[in-house]
Amino acid sequence: CPSGSVLFESAASVYGASLAAVMLTGMGNDGVAGLRHVRSRGGYVIAQDAESSLIYGMPGEAVKAGVVDVSLPLNLIAAHLEKLVAHI
Repeated sequence: CPSGSVLFESAASVYGASLAAVMLTGMGNDGVAGLRHVRSRGGYVIAQDAESSLIYGMPGEAVKAGVVDVSLPLNLIAAHLEKLVAHI
């Protein structure tokens, strides 16, 4: 049962602008509605880029929906998150 949107909506409701959400490789568009909620609460969204995704469905749909702040290769996402946390 797809639950990415439920996860992101719940996290955004609790953490608001302090939330950094990450959309990784996967099929379909689950999570996009939840990422809209993340953005509406001031959160930050990272998507895995097409080149490093096995299946670019979920991150691609998030990019198409305009809810992604940055698309990065998988191997750079953790370092980017560390930089975000260092600025909090």
